[in-house]
Parts: sequence; C-alpha cells; structure tokens
Amino acid sequence: MAMIGLSHLYYATMTADTTGGTTTYATPVQIPGVISAKINPNATVDTLFAEDGPYEVASQLGKISVDINAADIDYATQAVLLGHTMGADGILLRKASDTPPWIAIGFKAMKSNGKYRYVWLTKGKFTIPQEDHQTKADKVNFQTPTIQGNFVQRESDGIWIRQTDEEATGYTATTGTNWFQSVG
Repeated sequence: MAMIGLSHLYYATMTADTTGGTTTYATPVQIPGVISAKINPNATVDTLFAEDGPYEVASQLGKISVDINAADIDYATQAVLLGHTMGADGILLRKASDTPPWIAIGFKAMKSNGKYRYVWLTKGKFTIPQEDHQTKADKVNFQTPTIQGNFVQRESDGIWIRQTDEEATGYTATTGTNWFQSVG
C-alpha cells in the first residue's frame, strides 16, 4: 500500500539501555505539526564471486538516517532533543559542549487503504536543525525546520525499529490506542 498521510509525531528520551537487559524511556511527548518523516536504513548487499560466478550474497544494515520536518520544533523541544538548556527567561542556551541524549521517535502514517502504519525508531541522536529565514514577498513562503538524526540498534535486544499495520495478523485496536503511551 502507498502511504498518503502522516501524523502524531512523538519523542521519548531513553533512560536506560543495558546489554542483554532492558531498555527504558521517559513518557512520550508529542511534537505537533509533523510534515514529513524520511527513514533511510542505508542497507548494503554484496556478492562474493568464486568458481567463476556469484557464490554468496551477504547484506548488512548501515547507518540509519532520519529526517523529520515539522511546522515548528519549539525551543523547549530542541533543548530536550539536542541536550541544550532552557533559561528561566525562555531563552534557549546552546553550548558547543552540549551532548544530545538518546531519543526514540514514533509516528503513524495513513496508507491508501485508509488503515494506519505505526512506527517507533528506538534509539537515535539528533543534530541542530538548519534554520532558513526569508523576507515576506507578494505570496506566503513557509519556512519549516528539518531535524536530522542517526539511529542505531538498542543494546538490550538489537531492535532499531518497531512497526505494525492495522491490518497485520494479530493487530488489535488496543495496539493502536496504546502505541504512543510507551516505546516498547
């Protein structure tokens, strides 16, 4: 099915990820106004040649890059996603030494059959979004931020993404209702 919509963008800060143990997250928080989400797993497939022909094929997951475009990513959200500080006076304070925390990103996307696909990317870090500013002209020209991140697999279980579709075998309405309550 083709995708025709996108809504309900959430993030959750990872609080623990223990090798062979468990992964925990803070309560998910919504980022309103999601416009697009692009996930690029950068997988590679290589062929070994032997005996005068293709002999074996191996694939490997590479860098998982994610681009999120939203109507706005307010400064309080940027502070959380990027490890910055919000001053008591509402001023975002960015330092070169700031370190972004591990974050999970979730959303739902409408398919052309009217059903939804639910997604959680489980462990990633974001970079400072590019800002574009332009003077007003004779028509409205929206400038919206895109934040970029790189995602990896969790230490606890190797999972880098959780996905389901409403028409998937075993899917229940409770799955969709509770999807954004926790990362899982």
